[in-house]
Amino acid sequence: MPHSSDSSDSSSFSQSPPPSKQDSSDDMRKVQRREKNRIAAQKSRLRQTQKADTLHLESEDLERQNAALRREIKQLTEEMKHFASMLSSHEPLCSILTSPPPPPEVLYATHTFHQPHISSPRFQH
Repeated sequence: MPHSSDSSDSSSFSQSPPPSKQDSSDDMRKVQRREKNRIAAQKSRLRQTQKADTLHLESEDLERQNAALRREIKQLTEEMKHFASMLSSHEPLCSILTSPPPPPEVLYATHTFHQPHISSPRFQH
């Protein structure tokens, strides 16, 4: 059966029933929800941007610290090489290394400490 266009079909498309209170409140809720969603998305994008900026700054700071530590390692390595060189040139000439070790009593001489006489009344029982 072929589709015929009669006046009742065309009138139903051109005329919409007046909006009911339910439709109006639903539309209002949709608009409010979209606005709320738009604001939430905007805040989320802002937080993401701030987090990325913070991470970028932290990364730059860590890079600076890393470079400073690498310079310190290089300096300390050079210093260690210098001291090792000094030690190796000193060892053949060192009389302490070529002579027998001194006896312990020479190394650890006993010390006598002066102990003051306690005459204060608070120390006497």
